[in-house]
Amino acid sequence: MSDNSFEDVLNLTRQVIERFKKIEGKNWGVEGSMIELSKQVGELSRLVMMKEQYYPIDRDQYDPTYASSKSKIADELSDIFFIVIRLADLYDIDLERAHLEALEEAGEYLNTKDV
Repeated sequence: MSDNSFEDVLNLTRQVIERFKKIEGKNWGVEGSMIELSKQVGELSRLVMMKEQYYPIDRDQYDPTYASSKSKIADELSDIFFIVIRLADLYDIDLERAHLEALEEAGEYLNTKDV
């Protein structure tokens, strides 16, 4: 397990984004990031559907893109997290603060319910 803080993870991701900008020669804006996010969510969906056997069990034998594993699902989740960080930065959103505030609101909501 890593000892990195959330801020460390954000900063490392931002460094990777800067390297990608130099390699690709293009600065991804909101539109490109949203297209990539949609693509990654689709890939995650395909992997989960296969893993949970919503598709024929041998589908991956005919189309290798359907081969699913925990590590492939983890990779797609990581790609999605990467893009979420990029979008948060494009909108100058403090992702950590936004998440903590959402958790607090959820906790307040749950505290008002009989569960």
